Amino acid sequence: MNSALDTTLSIFLIAVVILLIFVIFRSSLKLIFKLLLHSLTGFLTLTVVNLLGSFLGVHIAVTLLSCLVAGILGLPGVILLLLFM
Repeated sequence: MNSALDTTLSIFLIAVVILLIFVIFRSSLKLIFKLLLHSLTGFLTLTVVNLLGSFLGVHIAVTLLSCLVAGILGLPGVILLLLFM
């Protein structure tokens, strides 16, 4: 009788741990894809600013950090990068 209870409890705990791992992995995967998408958007925005800014002598270095700032903050991030250049 005690052995059956231990087995049932063990299966339940393993199922809960697997479910928690799945939930954590899924949310972190969403975050990674969202960050990559925003970084790509920031890269494109910086490229457009650099193309249009070449006429005015304005240039922002396209690095991972500047892409993340522009991607996460959007237009205010690009303005912030322009102010700090």
